[in-house]
Amino acid sequence: MSKILENPRATFAVGLVVAIIIAVLRHGDQMGTEAFWASIMRYIHVVAGVLWIGLLYYFNLVQIPSMPKIPDEQKPAIGKVIAPTALFYFRMAAATTVLFGLLTAGANHYLAEALSFQEGFRTIGIGMWLALVMAFNVWFIIWPNQKRALGIVEADADSKKKSARLAMLTSRVNTLLSIPMLYCMVLQKLG
Repeated sequence: MSKILENPRATFAVGLVVAIIIAVLRHGDQMGTEAFWASIMRYIHVVAGVLWIGLLYYFNLVQIPSMPKIPDEQKPAIGKVIAPTALFYFRMAAATTVLFGLLTAGANHYLAEALSFQEGFRTIGIGMWLALVMAFNVWFIIWPNQKRALGIVEADADSKKKSARLAMLTSRVNTLLSIPMLYCMVLQKLG
């Protein structure tokens, strides 16, 4: 068991296998239904969303505030190893969350109603639009600027500094938006 727990991918894979076993044992008779697959989509949406928002909070509550306390000679470990890996999972989680959120809304027959703020779907619609803005920020503002700031793409020192600031501020915007977005997602049943 320790071999599994020493490898984060193996740990995640075994957790997935346990979830599949529970799904088959508990809901195996429903596997052919639309409701079952809509629930699976929602499950993937939630798992990816936990990763996305968890990393967002890690960046904004742990990594960014801790950087000034890290000695300069140790900072390359963050910028060259930890941040690029975390940003990879951050981007993939954002894309997966949005994709499976839209698939979930489609499978449950409320996608158009939510995106157009129809009565009874306004709360979830607001949450969906907030998530879409956040995903746009991840892919089209944060990531391009982080690539410059971390030296993944070539940039002069001034561009790196400006890019780091814009990425940080946009990440803070996403942190701000995440609070009402999560409210809308959790309390969407209220209308």
